[in-house]
Amino acid sequence: MFAVVSTGGKQYKVEEGDVLRLEKIAHSPGEEFELKPLLICDNNMVETAQDKLSGYVITAKVLKTAKAKKIIVFTYRNKTNEHRRKGHRQFYSEVKIEKITRR
Repeated sequence: MFAVVSTGGKQYKVEEGDVLRLEKIAHSPGEEFELKPLLICDNNMVETAQDKLSGYVITAKVLKTAKAKKIIVFTYRNKTNEHRRKGHRQFYSEVKIEKITRR
């Protein structure tokens, strides 16, 4: 069984036991929270209707919150002595999908 969930403006295909890197969420490490599915697929059955999906819950646990690897942003304009170098490190939350259950 797998599901498709949406968080942080992105969609992810998840199964039980998967570990994901999501954009930083407001939960602390070790805390469990619930995600709402957009789609559930179990063998040959696919559910996309919102009234039927309201019965499913995806439980996830936050493993850690950290910063990603630094990226360098460099802009340059020719013949004007204009250049700028900036770095950016994005926060992320590492999440483990515990279970996909039906209420």
